[in-house]
Amino acid sequence: MRRLFKIYLDKPELAGVVLLIALTIVFEFTSKGVFLSYENMRGVRGLLPEMGLVAMGVTILMIAGEFDISVGSVFAMAPMVMAIALVAGISFAFAVLFGLAAAAGVGIVNGIVTLRFAIPSFITTLGMLFVARSITVVISGGFPPVLPLDIPAYVFTHFVGLIRLSMFWFAGIAVALAALLSLTNFGNWIKATGGQIDAAAALGVPTGAVKMICFALCAVLAGFAGIIQVLRLGSPLPSLGEGLELQAVAAAVIGGTSLYGGVGTVLGAIVGALLIRVIDNGLVLSHVDANWFKFAIGALLILAVVGNSWLRRTSRRIKLET
Repeated sequence: MRRLFKIYLDKPELAGVVLLIALTIVFEFTSKGVFLSYENMRGVRGLLPEMGLVAMGVTILMIAGEFDISVGSVFAMAPMVMAIALVAGISFAFAVLFGLAAAAGVGIVNGIVTLRFAIPSFITTLGMLFVARSITVVISGGFPPVLPLDIPAYVFTHFVGLIRLSMFWFAGIAVALAALLSLTNFGNWIKATGGQIDAAAALGVPTGAVKMICFALCAVLAGFAGIIQVLRLGSPLPSLGEGLELQAVAAAVIGGTSLYGGVGTVLGAIVGALLIRVIDNGLVLSHVDANWFKFAIGALLILAVVGNSWLRRTSRRIKLET
């Protein structure tokens, strides 16, 4: 029992799973059985990939010891680039690649500025938040372009029973990222870079390259999530993703990612993103004033930071006592 308790303490994402189960029970009761209905679960799962992809990218970058709060703007910029390319007659596949390349470019710029000039990534990406959003508005021409009707958007938006196809893309990427973190040397490099960068560099880990790749990966995942949402909505709006960056950071922290780097999991990011979606949906179905949503996320974020700190301290004490 003591060993199981220590395993639980060492994996703060499990606390998120317990909270998720508890909230599901509460919302099922307060919504009078609507929350777990087929149609509602279909909607919740259909929207999860868009938030989850961004949360996973932010989580990996935080594990590497950096932040990116420009992901909300990249979320809007990448699909706008894709839409403009489609209107210009470029094929769907290449248009998507153009959008992802634009997102990767933003991530690379974030990495170069942060690492080359030793600027805190919070400041770098705060500036990029405004730059990327402005670029999105400018290239839209003030009016969102209309997506062609013949593009194969169904590869992301079509439903197979309860599951939208975007969920399969999300699941595949999640498995790949989890394997990257857990089963590869590069995953160990990410954790070492975020946890003990001086020691990692002394052991020959290319810490600068690791952070650059994580910046680019974070931006690409945000751009891909934005593309999925635009294909679902049918129109790229310059205002998409506003406030998403803070929700993504909240999802990462709620899922057990350390603010100091070196600690975090893909599962934790998914649990955090799902918790945010469940709270949003559950409050609406329970007829609670929507203005309480941000209060709930803020309170949960503070609770997660305090709780994760307590869990790690308690785990270390148990280790010392054995």
